[in-house]
Amino acid sequence: MPTLELLSADALRDTVIIFRDTMKAHAAEINRLNVYPVPDGDTGTNMARTLDAVVAELDKSDPALESTCSAISHGSLMGARGNSGVILSQILRGIANTLKEATDGTATKVAESLKNASVAAYQAVLKPIEGTILTVVRESADAAQLSAAGGASLAVMLRAAKAAGRSALDRTPDMLPVLKEAGVVDAGGAGFLLLLDSALFVVDGEPLPIPVETEDGAFDPFQAIAHRGAGDVSELRYEVMYFIDLPDENIEAFKQSWGEIGDSIVVVGGDGLWNCHVHTNDIGAAIEAALDNDGRPHQIRVTDLFEEVAEEHAHREATLKGETPPVLVPRGPSAAGMPPVTCAVVAVCSGDGLSELFDQLGVQGVVTGGQTLNPSTAELLAAVEAVNARQVIVLPNNKNIIPVAEQLNALTAKKVVVVPTRSMPEALAALVVYDPEASADHNGEEMGEAADSVATGEVTQAVRDTSSEAGQITMGDWIGIVRGDGIVCINDTVIGACTALLETLITPGREIVTIIEGLQATASTTEALSAWLADEHGDVQVEIHRGGQPLYPYLFGVE
Repeated sequence: MPTLELLSADALRDTVIIFRDTMKAHAAEINRLNVYPVPDGDTGTNMARTLDAVVAELDKSDPALESTCSAISHGSLMGARGNSGVILSQILRGIANTLKEATDGTATKVAESLKNASVAAYQAVLKPIEGTILTVVRESADAAQLSAAGGASLAVMLRAAKAAGRSALDRTPDMLPVLKEAGVVDAGGAGFLLLLDSALFVVDGEPLPIPVETEDGAFDPFQAIAHRGAGDVSELRYEVMYFIDLPDENIEAFKQSWGEIGDSIVVVGGDGLWNCHVHTNDIGAAIEAALDNDGRPHQIRVTDLFEEVAEEHAHREATLKGETPPVLVPRGPSAAGMPPVTCAVVAVCSGDGLSELFDQLGVQGVVTGGQTLNPSTAELLAAVEAVNARQVIVLPNNKNIIPVAEQLNALTAKKVVVVPTRSMPEALAALVVYDPEASADHNGEEMGEAADSVATGEVTQAVRDTSSEAGQITMGDWIGIVRGDGIVCINDTVIGACTALLETLITPGREIVTIIEGLQATASTTEALSAWLADEHGDVQVEIHRGGQPLYPYLFGVE
């Protein structure tokens, strides 16, 4: 293919589409590792899904340069996912808005667009952190401008930008101790380099990179792209994202309000519409900040960064394969065929065994949920409208989903009461006292008390070496997690982790232990666990259910 001297509208479109495809090819590699030891990396997925939105917008626009750039700018703003996706959106908007006014995409103009992208990315972050994607973009842009000023061609300029970006990426562990400790580079920065790789492929036919693997097919933690990226080094628990309708003159005050309650703050947009991201321990304050500054938040998404719901990985795998991940899973007959009840239940659920168990306990609507890809308000609302009752109890079964569920009552003519369950064992305890002929208020009170009586925990396998309050963790260790307290025990066997976790959960006065088996659970381990409970806690009643959730072989509820 001939080398391009100018970046035309077609070439820009091709670059973005190839960038999306390349990011999808590398997304599993990016997600593979995570500073926190549970299998919960999401930078690659968030960047890939952001690019999906951009490409979808391009598909609807005409091929002219102005339309192409407008589509990139709008698609990236509206489709940004996660901290890394929001910063990526600002980079793409900086590039698009610069090239939109260009008659020719010369090396000088493209270099200018990279510089504007860097400036926009820094402006979007309340407290910029070096050693992240911000550093990689800035050093790439500086090298691009220096090269173009010396008369370099478009291809030579892009190579200079890529070389400088690679050097910056390699130095990110020296700038951020958390990266050095984990033995990884910043994922957001590595994802940005895929944009330059894609541009060089379009401009000069340079081969695209392939995912890095070791000889045995495992990912090399010292070469693979890792970490959440985009300055995402926060230890605060919740990621809150939403769009906000807010006058431009109020945005600085809004950002300062967020600065008092969180970090990893990214706010992008303009002309009254902003895409906002923060890490915080106070979800309510993060949302109230919009209202306090005369803004209207919508499309609110909350993610618990310390927890992992197994269904997330099924969603991710489907997304990376280009499939549409299931969200709403109908159970039983259609609404017209369901038996009418005074009060129905809609529950968010992960695992086919749990779905079946919920059916048996009278749940009429099951919504399949995930951690990073939480069900939206619209998806929950669809389930509420589908059930054959005028009053509905909603069981979110995850802290992330509670704020979304609490919006439902204002969106339907039905009466909706949210029982703020945070786990599957809490939901099972609540469903034991559910009465389909009682009112939603009565059920909400009774089911809430039942859910509150349960202490819950989960066991999973660490995906990297790290330290924790419970001690040093080595990749492959089994770790026990208590909701609200984090990692409480570490063991080299799953049965060891389970028994240590249960010792924490079984306190005086608790009488029932519920065990939910995941896909990795084995009959021998469950038998050993039952025998241990009989020997060490013979006075408790043990209930065992097949949940079918991946990654977490055992979930526990103790009441």
